[in-house]
Amino acid sequence: MKSARPTRYIRSNPPAISVIAHRGASEDAPEHTLAAYRKAIEDGADALECDVRLTADGHLVCVHDRRVNRTSNGRGAVSTLELADLATLDFGSWKDEAYGNEAPDRQLEDPERTSVLTLERLLELVADADRRVELAIETKHPTRWAGQVEERLVELLDRFGHTKPARAGEGTPPVRVMSFSARSLHRVQAAAPGIPGVYLMQFLTPRHRDGRLPPGVGIAGPGIRILRAHPEYVAKAHRAGHQVHVWTVNEAPDVELCRELGVDAVITNRPKQVRNQLGLA
Repeated sequence: MKSARPTRYIRSNPPAISVIAHRGASEDAPEHTLAAYRKAIEDGADALECDVRLTADGHLVCVHDRRVNRTSNGRGAVSTLELADLATLDFGSWKDEAYGNEAPDRQLEDPERTSVLTLERLLELVADADRRVELAIETKHPTRWAGQVEERLVELLDRFGHTKPARAGEGTPPVRVMSFSARSLHRVQAAAPGIPGVYLMQFLTPRHRDGRLPPGVGIAGPGIRILRAHPEYVAKAHRAGHQVHVWTVNEAPDVELCRELGVDAVITNRPKQVRNQLGLA
């Protein structure tokens, strides 16, 4: 049943909502693969979202889970495997099998659909795009590497020129870092103050109900369940001077709720469909 929404929470004349591809166009292609991100760019996504974890030999790879069991044909924790180990695994065929298709012959597979993706390669893809494509990078915690994740991340972003503060007239920086860990965001801010932070929230705790965020963080990242239960949160965050980026918004009623509340961005597995619904295609 569709519940009534208080009109006092609806933002008048809100700006266009930014559509962020969650792990790429992950409804159409295996999550966190180069194919998923290419598809998201083709579908018109304003930004790409990825999760990063540090391998045993110091490489940042785009993998959501602590272990590779769900999204590959291998086993083990990312933090205990080297990049060469991950490169031998198939990160794509599980998607085809989930949809009832036979796993393709390894010799005929598209490596962009099955190979592990490094953050460095994703940054190259964004740099080579023929239009501005933003990148939202989530650091996963807890991890055995703790602050080394942020240290390596800042080093890599600096190589691509993303650690300098935006100059007047340049608009918002194209890369931002997200995390459920306020400590992780603080580490990034201390090392690179020019990179915006997004504080992700699965639950709305009392300290954040009035729109406040950890010091130095300017973007709230509530889950869609928070907005369903507390639609007034968006207005409170805006009054506190913060943007609101909502995850993971896949269903049409949730997209409409986000539109009515005037959120700044939605993170979705279905960037093309969401853009169509929002009239952005």
